[in-house]
Amino acid sequence: MQRNRVKAVLLLAGLSGLALLAGSWLGPAGLFVAAVVVVGLNCYVVLRSDAIALRAMRAYPVSEAEQPVLHRVVRELTARARVPMPRLYVSPTRAVNAFATGRDPAHAAVCCTEGILDLLDERELRAVIGHELAHVRRGDTVVSSTAGAVASVVMVAAGGRAGPVGRALLTVLGPVAAVVVRATVTPSREYEADAEASRITGDPLGLAAALRKLDASTRRLVLPPERDIVATSHLMIASPLQQTGIAKLFASHPPMAERVARLEQRAGYRR
Repeated sequence: MQRNRVKAVLLLAGLSGLALLAGSWLGPAGLFVAAVVVVGLNCYVVLRSDAIALRAMRAYPVSEAEQPVLHRVVRELTARARVPMPRLYVSPTRAVNAFATGRDPAHAAVCCTEGILDLLDERELRAVIGHELAHVRRGDTVVSSTAGAVASVVMVAAGGRAGPVGRALLTVLGPVAAVVVRATVTPSREYEADAEASRITGDPLGLAAALRKLDASTRRLVLPPERDIVATSHLMIASPLQQTGIAKLFASHPPMAERVARLEQRAGYRR
């Protein structure tokens, strides 16, 4: 977890330094404006990074009365993983996915789509929740949420204008946002979270079964390539976007077949 916190701090420090350097080229006034912007953006990223993905997915909080099975599964697995109970959300989309976000385990949130709650049986849902809690316990959500928030801010700057100017800015700044994500969020984190989830649940084949269903479903039902969804797509357990255009630059998930194969190997399964 400490390593991921350091990565998040270095990311913010590096980008802040570049912004201050750019402001200094415009003289004292430019440096002052850059400093104000940097402080404001850093506060926003640190305090509200979890809200970006939740807002992008139109997620709403759910009580135990509304989602008793989800609450029970999460409560049981948080005890095993020894992490605090996260806030629980559901996203009103048929697309099948789930993610965890938050600046630390005490401020974590886990979101499942309506599609994944309908598709998976309880065993598979436990496996998916175990994967998301593994991200929380390992501190992956710290750097992933930070990178997503920074990328979202860059995408706002790029896509906030219509017409040729907006398209030109997106062409230039979109790859910058993608570099922020790809530089801090590596494919290995999914393999590691899969392995950690297997230890939490004791059921690697349950996760393998869930990933097979997710792989088939996400090929058919993709999320729209909206700005904040693209910027935070790396948080999802399965790649939620059609890998074309700007979304392809943000692709950070390893091949699903390889993830399934590794889980089967952990279970001692031989093809």
